[in-house]
Amino acid sequence: PDIILSNATIKQLIGTKCDGVIGQLTEDWGAELFEALKQAGGKAYSNYAVGYNNVKVDEATKRGIPVGNTPGVLTETTAELAAALTLAAARRVPEADVFMRAGKYKGWLPNLFVGQLLQNKTVGIIGAGRIGAAYARMMVEGHKMNLVYFDPYPNKQLEEYIRLYGELLRHRGEPPVACKRVETVEEVLKEADVVSLHCNLDASTRHLINSQRLALMKPTAVLVNAARGPCIDEAALVAHLKANPEFRCGLDVFEDEPAMKPGLADCANAVIVPHIASASLWTRSGMAPLAPANVAGILSGYPVWNKQDI
Repeated sequence: PDIILSNATIKQLIGTKCDGVIGQLTEDWGAELFEALKQAGGKAYSNYAVGYNNVKVDEATKRGIPVGNTPGVLTETTAELAAALTLAAARRVPEADVFMRAGKYKGWLPNLFVGQLLQNKTVGIIGAGRIGAAYARMMVEGHKMNLVYFDPYPNKQLEEYIRLYGELLRHRGEPPVACKRVETVEEVLKEADVVSLHCNLDASTRHLINSQRLALMKPTAVLVNAARGPCIDEAALVAHLKANPEFRCGLDVFEDEPAMKPGLADCANAVIVPHIASASLWTRSGMAPLAPANVAGILSGYPVWNKQDI
């Protein structure tokens, strides 16, 4: 019945005989749990998730336990949810929904829930991997937005795709779209009308978005996070949302998940959903066999995947 299991409960479930574990990103897989799994004869662990910042891989490695995850099947689903948060925040959909359900709608008004048009504006992404690139394409193709992105590694495939799309628009007599990679996060924040985070969580990206960087963003910008909660200093974000009512955000993840920082729930300019980026039937149906297949593969004697690029 418990959604988030304690280490004590997990150790109890592992018991004295356990060949492998399929775990969730809400669990703390470090020295304590990997030692318990090792003592029970465990040979494999897999996260039912693509992210694995809840797993201390070095502690598993010390005990000879391979770690698996579920990449690939989450790409479009997560990008779609980021796009949905972007549109919902920019066009104030949740605010208008609450207003309508409360019976407050008395008739059309010129200034009722006026939001931001995204067409031909600039979308910024931080992290241009599989999910970030998929989101960028959705926003560029769907809304003819220019793209500015920050990533330590250039995504040449994405750049070429947008260049070719720009040529198509030019051929049709429409203004072409542009794509550029910049050297700093700050450049993305200053230039973009929408900023979406698609980076991993590590020491360099924890509180990547803080009060100083929020202050660089446009007062009418939209900030989206479907990556990992601690990438944003959530308390600083709450303060920024309250001080800048035209600024909006869309959040799928939270710094102290499942809790929210005080005041976030009171911000009408925040769209907040409970970590559902991968929650499409197709994706969850793909994750469901991948996680146990990782464990079953090891137990069946197949080698671990040891290549960098999946």
